[in-house]
Amino acid sequence: KRKKYSITITVLLRDSGQYWPSVYQTLSSSCSCMAFNPETRRLSMGMDTGSEFILSEDYNKMTPARTYQAHQGRVTVVLFVLEMEWLLSTGQDKNFTWHCSESGQQLGTYRTSTWVSGLQFDVETRHAFVGDQSGQVTILKLEQDNCSLVTTFKGHTGNVTALCWDPVQRVLFSGSSDHSIIMWDIGGRKGTAIELQGHNDKVQGLCYASHTRQLISGSSDGGIVIWNMDVTRQETPEWLDSDSCQKCEQPFFWNFKQMWDSKKIGLRQHHCRKCGQAVCGKCSSKRSTIPLMGFEFEVRVCDSCYESITDEDRAPTATFHDSKHSIVYMHYEPTTGNLLTSGTDKVVKLWDMTPVVS
Repeated sequence: KRKKYSITITVLLRDSGQYWPSVYQTLSSSCSCMAFNPETRRLSMGMDTGSEFILSEDYNKMTPARTYQAHQGRVTVVLFVLEMEWLLSTGQDKNFTWHCSESGQQLGTYRTSTWVSGLQFDVETRHAFVGDQSGQVTILKLEQDNCSLVTTFKGHTGNVTALCWDPVQRVLFSGSSDHSIIMWDIGGRKGTAIELQGHNDKVQGLCYASHTRQLISGSSDGGIVIWNMDVTRQETPEWLDSDSCQKCEQPFFWNFKQMWDSKKIGLRQHHCRKCGQAVCGKCSSKRSTIPLMGFEFEVRVCDSCYESITDEDRAPTATFHDSKHSIVYMHYEPTTGNLLTSGTDKVVKLWDMTPVVS
């Protein structure tokens, strides 16, 4: 017999600078994700099924509105699009679906290769950005009753854990369990992908402040990073292949012929993060930050690249802050300048970001 859990949704209202509970709503199963639209006061929640509630004008009452039988497994992401009156959702059943929020009718579905962990939507082009557990991002063109595959791209070695779309600059940010963030220039149509390396654990949340062109990222290690995206950033180079060091020409340990001919012991291969050349440890003994390439931490560079990096090149383009809890969810509200984080410690924190996001 399956055990039922009594799960409560709580609405907190602010009065005289303090937050107090207004509504307690008990659910039949645990809530795995949610999306709130303040204009309609519509709260969409993903569970074993999908449900919607409508909050009263004074936020003191929560009324069940509709239940969507959208997935055979737990819902992973839910997204309400007011302009289209669509409810988008993904689940562990590897299905991406969209429903009419007025009638509750399912409009279409798309089968993914693995379950989806990130979802964003562009109203202007009707493009859905779908990030999955394989580290791939898929772009789908949605119509009223069907969809078509636009393209796919992959830059992460871990699963996609967060997506953030900026419709103004037309760039997509993806965060991953590989600790990295990638900025995909969708609008530029040149395939530009900029890496950002500033976390020591998986990225759990991404928010973009378009008015200041700053990206806010949060990770499981509790770190909150504010990235200045109003600078000219550079793509990281592709790593080059070589059987010997491209600086001193010493053979790498698999190059038996050159090792035999030169009577030298093979060396381990490394790569310079600035030029991408294959180098040995002796020719890449230096470490440096390269903020405009997204490396806010010191990384391996070859000796010649190290000499070319100036103090100005090392000027940081991000600030680092400690939330003091392992972040699992993050939301930024630009109208108030507040950032909300929730953690594995079951604590919700509200941050005034105006001193750093400006």
